[in-house]
Amino acid sequence: MEKKANERTLMSYTPDIKVVDCTLRDGGLVNDFFFTDEFVRELYKANIDAGVDYMEFGYKASKEMFDVNKFGKWKFCDDKDIRAVVGDNKTDMKISVMADVGRCDFRKDILNRKDSPVDLVRVATYINTIPAAIEMIEDCTKKGYETTVNIMAISKSNDVDIDAALELLCKSSVGTVYLVDSYGSLYPEQVRRLADKYLEVADKYGKKVGVHAHNNQQLAFANTTEAIIRGVSYLDATVSGMGRGCGNCPSELLLGFLKNPKYKINPILKFIEKHIIPLKKSGVVWGYDVPYLLTGLLNQHPKSAIQFMKEEREDYHNFYLELLDNF
Repeated sequence: MEKKANERTLMSYTPDIKVVDCTLRDGGLVNDFFFTDEFVRELYKANIDAGVDYMEFGYKASKEMFDVNKFGKWKFCDDKDIRAVVGDNKTDMKISVMADVGRCDFRKDILNRKDSPVDLVRVATYINTIPAAIEMIEDCTKKGYETTVNIMAISKSNDVDIDAALELLCKSSVGTVYLVDSYGSLYPEQVRRLADKYLEVADKYGKKVGVHAHNNQQLAFANTTEAIIRGVSYLDATVSGMGRGCGNCPSELLLGFLKNPKYKINPILKFIEKHIIPLKKSGVVWGYDVPYLLTGLLNQHPKSAIQFMKEEREDYHNFYLELLDNF
């Protein structure tokens, strides 16, 4: 394959890279965002000490669409709750939240940047809701925020639609466009091709590209490193890979891999010892397992695998046949 101008090697020093911790947001999908205040404060401190660039506190979900009694506060990320943890956040690490198209009353719930502890709003959209995503992006930009956009389930989209989506988004005020492997179905060769596609359009408009990987086939870290080598600079990760179903690229793997001396693995290891191990012992479950492998192989949403796990089923063969029937 032809070498790109911005391509890196495994030993490259890449100061433009930004690490985004998504533990509370993606991990919150595992426990309905019921994290203790101590867990959140200690994660905030660990991320600062580890040199993480952004910490995502959760979703800006609408309280009119979701029952506040069924979810922890990080499903909604009220500014007062974030301030209770970060104060004025006089650190080098920035604060982010995610706003889902169609699930967020962004005009009301996202205040002006000057009145909020949040620095970055990450808009999540499917390819068929790009116009609504751009509306959110422009609103947040006018309010003073940095913005990124996650195009979800990209493995289900064709090249024509992806090309059109990238052109529309990169013409907007968004700062970074994310390559998202929602179903954990992509292989490094596919990530390489998609990263090149994203970067070609992003470079034309002066935008950055990010990557968000899922671990259905135990390739989240491999796919993230492949994206790094191609020139992607915003990297999502979660501590111990905590995230929906199979989870994500583990922070400790990514921080251990990056060559920039600002990143340190020890604070994350200490956090795992003190908070992640007890969380797992309490019964909170995530990580690679056969049902998630199967949905990843077949490029399907993991919801059926999540249900399989909840029912404590072990009939993997029958489950595979069920998935094939829906293929």
